[in-house]
Amino acid sequence: MSIEQREPTAPEAVAVPPSRWLTALRLALAIGVPVGTVVAFWWSFGFLRQGDANRLVILAVALLVGVLGVFIVFWAMDQLVDWLPARFREGVRPYVFVGPALVILTVFLIYPVINTIVVSFRDAGSSGFVGLDNYRFVFSDPSMLRSLRNTATWIVVVPLVAVSTGLAFATLADRLRHGESVAKSLIFLPMAISFVGAAVTWRLVYSYRPQGFGSNIGLLNAVKTSVVGGEPVAWLSQQSWNLNNVYLMVIMVWVQTGFAMVVLSSAIKAIPDELIEAARIDGATEFQVFRRIIVPSILPTIVVVTTYMVINAMKVFDIVFVMGNAEANHTEVVAERMIRWFFIQSNDGRGAAIAVILFLAVIPVMVWNVRQFRRQEEIR
Repeated sequence: MSIEQREPTAPEAVAVPPSRWLTALRLALAIGVPVGTVVAFWWSFGFLRQGDANRLVILAVALLVGVLGVFIVFWAMDQLVDWLPARFREGVRPYVFVGPALVILTVFLIYPVINTIVVSFRDAGSSGFVGLDNYRFVFSDPSMLRSLRNTATWIVVVPLVAVSTGLAFATLADRLRHGESVAKSLIFLPMAISFVGAAVTWRLVYSYRPQGFGSNIGLLNAVKTSVVGGEPVAWLSQQSWNLNNVYLMVIMVWVQTGFAMVVLSSAIKAIPDELIEAARIDGATEFQVFRRIIVPSILPTIVVVTTYMVINAMKVFDIVFVMGNAEANHTEVVAERMIRWFFIQSNDGRGAAIAVILFLAVIPVMVWNVRQFRRQEEIR
């Protein structure tokens, strides 16, 4: 067929500019949807704060706003991006979807940090400026100095003992031919309860009643009087503050050992069997295999687990608070002092100053942890 005899093609579609009413509708949606969403959120937050509102209605409003409202916000922003020129759409769209997360991060993380720093320079009622008086209190009050010393002890002893014990359990459990899952489940079981629950459990272990206040029901006193003899002991009220803190650290080690065991056990199982068998064929003892093969191979995992436990030890509060009078027993820690000054003593300035100190103490640990992650990624 010649060129002249080709069938005529359909005429090319001509772009028709949108009508005025369509443009007006788009503008109304572009302005109305965000404004309407803000108004809806504002009204819903005000309604949720009403103490006399029906609980079921509050639940329905929270679900409606939390699910449908968020969907509408993202849908509206996606529609606005579609109306942009084509060369701008894909460059703007990621920021549109990441933007709300950044706003939430700013509102709920960055703003509280800045506000806490500001409050730390104010008085108890957060009304008058007192300069560095709150920080002078932190580094001069005997109870605060004990809390700093105790916290330093916690972040050394708890990770060291928990990681070492977890590593030993992981290595031994890996050699079991039968019952490995049962043994690991029993050791991991304390992780299923909170620090408060663990503290209540161990209060029964350490329980002591003076003469005339009923019979002693503490497990540790029962063992002592049965095996060694003598009178029951007030374990949590010893004259030595070191012993009192050790008894509390045992609780956290008991809870965290299972976590360390499970994570380290997974890392051990990832070591190639050929590597371990080659070391044994070359005449290495089991201890040499453990020290020269297993530990270096799982060292990055050990670092991660240790960092996690250091941070937990820095902010431990529940155990110390539940186990009795911290000041009388000299078992104060920084997080416990912060909660006490904030909510019990109602001194916002001192509580905020303690919170800032704790925040600054955590930052180096997090920076070091991030650097370790980056080095691992470079090795991979």
